[in-house]
Amino acid sequence: MSVTWYECKVKYKKTHETGEQKVITDTYLLDAVSYTEAEARITEEMKSYTSEDFRIMNIKVANFSEVHPFENSDRWFKSKVSLIALDEESGKEKKTNIYLLVQANDVKEAFENTTTAMAETMGDYTIPSITESPILDVFPYFTGEEEQLEKFNVLETVELVDQEN
Repeated sequence: MSVTWYECKVKYKKTHETGEQKVITDTYLLDAVSYTEAEARITEEMKSYTSEDFRIMNIKVANFSEVHPFENSDRWFKSKVSLIALDEESGKEKKTNIYLLVQANDVKEAFENTTTAMAETMGDYTIPSITESPILDVFPYFTGEEEQLEKFNVLETVELVDQEN
C-alpha cells in the first residue's frame, strides 16, 4: 500500500522566550488515507503543541515519493532526484523526477542523506536540486503494531544473546 503524504498549514499563537505572543503559520507533514483523516490527525497533533486555539489553513497532497528521517538533524529538505532510464526504441535517455523529503542540518548533509537513501537504487540517477522545506515536523502513521514488533525484536535479541552464553 502506498503512503499518501499531506502537507498541513496551521496558524496559531506561539509564545516566545520573551513572553511575547505572535501569530505564526507552520507547515507539517503527515500520512493519511483521506483529507478527513489528515484534518483529524493534525488536530490531534496540534493539541500537544499548543494550548491556544489554532486554525488549519490548508491541507494538500504533498508530492513526496519517500520521507527519510535521519537522527541528529533538525531541518527538512526537498530533494529532486532524476531517475535515468534508456528508451530502447529511440535510444535516448529518459528522466523521471521524484521528490524525497530528507532530514539534515544543511544542504551538504541533505545531499549525503539523499545519496544514502538512494543507495539501494539499481538504476542511474542525478540529484539536480535540494531546497530547504518549510516543513517543521513529520507525523508518520503508527498502528501500534510497530511497537509490538520492536518489543518482539528486542526479546528475540535478548534470547539469542542468552543462547550464545
